[in-house]
Formats: sequence, structure tokens, C-alpha cells
Amino acid sequence: MTLEILTSDALADVRHGFFTRRGGASSGVFTGLNCGTGSTDQKDIVAINRARVADAMGVQVDHLAGVHQVHSADVITVTGPMAEKPRADGLVTSTPGLALTVLTADCQPVLFADTTAGVIGAAHAGWRGALDGVLEATVAAMENLGAARGAITAVIGPSISQRAYEVGPEFMDAFLAEDHEYARFFVQGEGDRLQFDLPGFGLSQLRNAGVGHAEWTRHCTYSDPGRFYSYRRTVHEKEADYGRLIAAISL
Repeated sequence: MTLEILTSDALADVRHGFFTRRGGASSGVFTGLNCGTGSTDQKDIVAINRARVADAMGVQVDHLAGVHQVHSADVITVTGPMAEKPRADGLVTSTPGLALTVLTADCQPVLFADTTAGVIGAAHAGWRGALDGVLEATVAAMENLGAARGAITAVIGPSISQRAYEVGPEFMDAFLAEDHEYARFFVQGEGDRLQFDLPGFGLSQLRNAGVGHAEWTRHCTYSDPGRFYSYRRTVHEKEADYGRLIAAISL
């Protein structure tokens, strides 16, 4: 099976892709393109999957730049291949030939570009990182490299949708403690349960940060097991582990 790569017309001027699980070498619960080196999948198989991604992006494998994701608002500037992955959740660069990557399995993979300035970014934005400001921090780091906020395009890739994201009242309390206006990203579910709109929250944060264009591809990771890995679905189905989707962008 060939790789399935979702792209956005809004980023048509830069090589990018939100890779689905289709076209990979992994098997079992990881069946497909599992690019998660932190999973319990076979390391050599994950390496084959990552090599396929590098080939699709037109870069060497060691030019796939990624970070050790920790649900933070920390962003690093990448200037070349990295021997080790720093702890962060956002990456920016103005160096051609590098592919910035993030791994997700329900969280938001967000790709950024100011093609006029020649600056790109990528962010892993789960609820914690998004609430703490990783998207705004990525925009600011791009600005430090010469990007103009109004010229930045940001695209949120496959993420868990509101209908699939059930949370408890204490979850909403964490958001309301920051801003009572955030109540608009929650709708009532059954009993005391609520449904949280993660992509809607991400889009709001991006627009408030002043980017010129922001969109979501409108793919739900939880609802399409044939195409996407989902941490929450794995928990509900009591599976031992889960694969990680990769998103990439390069100059």
C-alpha cells in the first residue's frame, strides 16, 4: 500500500504532509506507518517507516527534525540535523533541506509557513500545550527568524474531534481558570461529562496570535481507525500500545 499524505492548499507553496497510517511496515496494533520511536513497536520497523517519510519529503532520514514531546510550550530553533532530541513541543527553522516533524495520536499536529520570509514551523499541541501557549510560542519563534505574523499560514492536521473528546468538569475548570471565555469550547455531554473542541480551541489561539490564515483539515483521529492512530481509542479498546502519526514540513 502506498503512503497516504494529506495536504492543504493553504500550504501549497511548501512541501508538507500529514501522513496517515496507510503505507507503513508495522503490524499488529501498530499496523501501518507508525513513526513513534517511543512506542513498543520494533525499532527497525519504525526506522523503515521513517525512511519512507523522509523519502516522500525529499530529505535524508537524519534531516527529519523532531523533539522529545512533553506537552509544553517550549519551542526550539533548528539549524541542522540533531544528534539528540531536546525536550520541547515546537520547532522552527529558516534552513532549507530540513523537515520539521511532530508525532501525534489525537493531539493537534500544526504546520506553519511564511513562504515569503522562508520560515516554517511545526507544533505538537495537545490540550495542555495549547492552553499553556505552544502555538503562540511557535509563531513568536518564527517571528524571531524574520516571519511576519500576518503572513503566516497555520494548518491543524488530523486531531480528535469534539464529538469524540469527552472530559470531566475538572478539565473544564483548568480552562476557565485561565479565561472564562473558554467555556465556549465545551458542550454538555451525558451526566457531568463535557465534550471539548480541541481543534476549535487551537484555531482560536492561532487567530488570536495574529496569523494570516488558520484552518483545520477536519479529520478526526478517533473516528477513523483505518487511517489514524488514536490514544483515546486505544484506551477504550484496552490495547497495549498505539502508533504515532507524523506530520512534516520543509523548505
